[in-house]
Amino acid sequence: MTRPNISGIHHITAISASAVENLAFYENTLGLRLVKQTVNFDDPTTYHLYYGDEQGTPGTILTFFPWEKLPQGRPGSGMVTAIAFAVPMSIDSMDFWKRRVAAEGIRFETIERFGEPVIRFVDPHGLPLELIGIPHPPDISFRQAALIPKAHAITGFHSATATLKELEPITALLQDVMGMTLSGQENGRYRFSMDNPEDPGHYFNLIVDPQAHSGRAGSGTVHHIAFRTENDATQVQWQSILRRSGFDVTDVRDRQYFRSIYFRSPGGVLFEIATDSPGFSVDEAVADLGTSLKLPPQYEPSRAAIEKQLPPLRVDVSRKESSIY
Repeated sequence: MTRPNISGIHHITAISASAVENLAFYENTLGLRLVKQTVNFDDPTTYHLYYGDEQGTPGTILTFFPWEKLPQGRPGSGMVTAIAFAVPMSIDSMDFWKRRVAAEGIRFETIERFGEPVIRFVDPHGLPLELIGIPHPPDISFRQAALIPKAHAITGFHSATATLKELEPITALLQDVMGMTLSGQENGRYRFSMDNPEDPGHYFNLIVDPQAHSGRAGSGTVHHIAFRTENDATQVQWQSILRRSGFDVTDVRDRQYFRSIYFRSPGGVLFEIATDSPGFSVDEAVADLGTSLKLPPQYEPSRAAIEKQLPPLRVDVSRKESSIY
């Protein structure tokens, strides 16, 4: 069987402890668009919020399960421990983001990694984030032009970083099964590249630390990372390839805006392979994305009860100072 391509990251799903604070930060501070408000399909008592570019393009989508007042988690071994967005590499753009982050009362640090400038900080609920300057960002349209000038705007994911205690088992999956290429190594960090360098979210990084503490799920942690496949047919191919390689892969699950299969990678990180189609405009026009609560068919009869227990999203909140991780 010919192996289909994994062209990049499709989306990353994380956990927070407040829907309203989550929306205020990602929409107003980072300039992402809320492209879908729905509910957790396994727990309709909480939102599932999707942020991305104007169209909801795969490779730009960061999603959250905001369980209200959830205890703090701890990023660690067996998890994705940092999410990186791409921004223009210019000095003006990097300075713009340093000023913007500082104006929110968020402490940050700057480093260089693989020759790229990096701004590191955490969101209001402790999720580790990075803004990484790249020389030729993809031409992706983000909505918040009044807040973030296009010359400085986020252009989708740069990468994600997972922390593991050993390298070899997951390397066999990434290289031999999923077709990624080890393209860099620096200070215990291993960079793997995916097939299409023009797509956002082209890199997946590993930090290997035998002494790393185990991660604990909760607010401020990543739930799973999803990689892109083109369509239903290629997803079925991946399901077969992974199962023949010894992985316990779920049946295909319909997530309304894409289809998904899930499996645990060696070391414990939850992987998903998600289809690009049908996309976020399947149930509302592009101009209206994220403006109303959308429910999957099984929950539509319970809409009134679900809406009653979900908190309002757009209210004024005071910013809380975050500390560097």
